[in-house]
Amino acid sequence: MVAKIRGEISTQGGNFNGDQTAGSFSIKILGSNIEGNYTISGQALNVVITDKPFFLGCGQIESFIKSRIGG
Repeated sequence: MVAKIRGEISTQGGNFNGDQTAGSFSIKILGSNIEGNYTISGQALNVVITDKPFFLGCGQIESFIKSRIGG
């Protein structure tokens, strides 16, 4: 899962730092810079967005992420 996430973020020109349990990322989504952290526990991926533009809704970000890595 981490390799897929790292690949998708790199393809989009973003930055990814992390391993099989936790890490952080920054990426441009829908024309806006997004930053966040992730943790992985078993088969569960937990993503926390730490910085995003006010006008970009959480639902839009969630849909974008799911479309790229599955969900």
